[in-house]
Amino acid sequence: MSNKRSPIADSADQTSSATAAAGSLPGRTVPALDDVDRAMLAELSTDGRLAVRALAERLHISRTNAYARLERLMTEGVITGFGARIDPRRAGLGTSAYIMVTVEQTSWRTMATDLHEIPYVDHVALVGGDFDILLLVRTPDNTTLRDVVLERLQALEGVRSTRTWLIFEELPGSVLG
Repeated sequence: MSNKRSPIADSADQTSSATAAAGSLPGRTVPALDDVDRAMLAELSTDGRLAVRALAERLHISRTNAYARLERLMTEGVITGFGARIDPRRAGLGTSAYIMVTVEQTSWRTMATDLHEIPYVDHVALVGGDFDILLLVRTPDNTTLRDVVLERLQALEGVRSTRTWLIFEELPGSVLG
């Protein structure tokens, strides 16, 4: 293993404290990330159990810099936690669907809370466009999906209509690239 450092790592060591002290620019809604931050997020997205020492080696930065950046990314809420990625099919959830929900305009605020209480709802997004809410639902089978849509979802006060799209296959994606 080489101790050779890249120019990015050298400048990152010098500028990481300045970037952290400056915070985000006025008018920005998210903190500015540099190339090393994005590389760190990509590595951790691939393997969240990666030791900081190994992370520092892969990024060609010092362990101190890696620890400081990791702490800053967690403090700023860029990294919100660590967890396992689960294959829904192998976990017994072989039927997945996107469900688009149209609601009465006065009910969307309380709707998000109600939706999180429905079993098998994996993700809730309030959206703009032809519908108001996008759900990702993962169930053991079609019968359970039918129950979620027809018995639970459509029974909620304020739901005007739903459209369901079955997911035949999912491909992994990357938030960072």
